[in-house]
Amino acid sequence: MSEKQVEGVQNVNRLTIVAVLLAGGFVAILNQTLLATAIPHVMADFGITENTAQWLTTIFMLVNGVMIPITAFLIETFTTRRLFITAMAIFAVGTVICAIAPTFSLLMVGRVVQASGAGIMMPLMMTVFLTIFPIEKRGSAMGMVGLVISFAPAIGPTLSGYIVENYPWRVMFLIVLPIAIIDIIVAYFVLKNVTKQTFPKVDFLSIILSTLGFGGLLYGFSTAGDNGWGSMQVMISLIVGIVSLVFFITRQFKLKQPILEFRVFKSKGFTITTAIGMIVFMSLIGSETILPIYMQNMAGFSALESGIMIMPGAILMGLMSPITGRIFDKIGARWLAITGLSLMTITTFMFTNLSTETSLTYLTIVFGIRMFGMSMVMMPVTTAGLNQLPLRLIPHGTAMNNTMRQVAASIGTAILVTVMTSTALNTGENAMPSDLIHGVNVAFYVASALSVIGLVLSFFIKGTTPAEERAAQAARGET
Repeated sequence: MSEKQVEGVQNVNRLTIVAVLLAGGFVAILNQTLLATAIPHVMADFGITENTAQWLTTIFMLVNGVMIPITAFLIETFTTRRLFITAMAIFAVGTVICAIAPTFSLLMVGRVVQASGAGIMMPLMMTVFLTIFPIEKRGSAMGMVGLVISFAPAIGPTLSGYIVENYPWRVMFLIVLPIAIIDIIVAYFVLKNVTKQTFPKVDFLSIILSTLGFGGLLYGFSTAGDNGWGSMQVMISLIVGIVSLVFFITRQFKLKQPILEFRVFKSKGFTITTAIGMIVFMSLIGSETILPIYMQNMAGFSALESGIMIMPGAILMGLMSPITGRIFDKIGARWLAITGLSLMTITTFMFTNLSTETSLTYLTIVFGIRMFGMSMVMMPVTTAGLNQLPLRLIPHGTAMNNTMRQVAASIGTAILVTVMTSTALNTGENAMPSDLIHGVNVAFYVASALSVIGLVLSFFIKGTTPAEERAAQAARGET
């Protein structure tokens, strides 16, 4: 960093920057789950099938996943203020399009535009927080990120459920829009430029390969659960994704200024923590997909009851994130991760004995304890890994971390849904609920195995505190 930029980082009002970025991150993440319960109403309005309507959530995830890998390049090219305001403006324009869209096609365009802005938010927010806070205070800062990541998806389905029951579904976008506009106005006046611009050369081939690679993988895995692994659509998507990704990675090692720096994996600490984060996300997203299917389609619970089951755990995880962040600042990530993954493993295993008689109370309590354990793992492990990198690689580390989580979420969902459907004792028209639930229980055995792998890896996390990491980085002369 230049002297001027270092001075800027020291003198900025961190509270205003944190508030502005958290608000932007909140509305961006909220939009991923906001449409979940509104799909039937959108289907009725536009006269479309469920498979077509599901593209509203699928396309948001795909565009998000395609944008995230190139955020390191964007962060190094544009100032913090300009990039944030542009991303939020793009998101706001997409929100307006969604709110007034007279056709389903235009609604899809709105979702693509929304996701183009939203995909930049999380890596940018993490990069800025890691830049403006010293290493020994990053846990508390990233705990606030964890609060947003947990709380926004938790209230999304409930909020949208209330809105579509009482108002037209377009009101969902009209509620989000003022928040985005106010955030843009506040950012214009208070947001400071804290990230370093290195002006990397634009490599269009890398951007194309990244888009095809990550887009192909995400689409292939996200549709494998429904269409089956043998589907031509799934196979072509995965092949295109894998081949493009191989060429993309190879090209990044040859470029002087790569779009996404894969050399971050030379850090053992970053690699281990990223792997743990992926495993946790595979188990989290996969389970949150399977449990509502089990509850509504097999155990006779309502959609509202499945939402009630998930919400306390998600809120608990959000409330715990700032607390575990402060604990991380004092003791580091190792014992937090070991404790959290132990709880995750035990509670995931407790979901392997589900039946038609399993109570809502049991499901809610076990899921709540599971999310409590997850709060000890998610952001502390992420922060510990990023603390291993010099400041110049932080944009690439945050982009890589978020990209791997997107991929892990798609893989986890595809694997667990496939296991659930393929191990059900009977899937025919005469299938009993207990036949189908057998597949759910087997899927949770697989999720338990994933948790065990994560637990084993957690013992390899360095047992150092952030203050000790800072001293070690200073000794190495890393900035």
